[in-house]
Amino acid sequence: MFTYTRRAQYHETDQMGVIHHSNYVKWMEEARISFMDELGMSYHALEELGIVSPVTGISVDYKRPAHFDDEIEIRVGVSKYTGVKLEISYEMYDRTNEKVCANAVSCHCFMKGSRIVSLKREVPELDELIKNNCSE
Repeated sequence: MFTYTRRAQYHETDQMGVIHHSNYVKWMEEARISFMDELGMSYHALEELGIVSPVTGISVDYKRPAHFDDEIEIRVGVSKYTGVKLEISYEMYDRTNEKVCANAVSCHCFMKGSRIVSLKREVPELDELIKNNCSE
């Protein structure tokens, strides 16, 4: 499991003074990109190989609100991986009050041009890195 930490920003709050729900999805992307860096294959390096990894599905289960200046720890893990499909889980934890704010999942595939590809064939080193970090 990888941990990404960020501080909730004022511009991310809504009229009620809590972090707007749409920002959790942005935080997931920040954490996923950092997770890729930590694995040793940045998303930018993957794109240089002609591979992209679009989001095919996303789900967020909101537990309690986060507020401006809260320190949010996002625990990232690979929950499922087939070589073609990738599912990443996220637990967004408010270190300020030691409570879970949200649990989420994002689903991805891998594409080269307009076709779906297998990482095992296209980028075997990344395939191994992901397999080694899969909790499945």
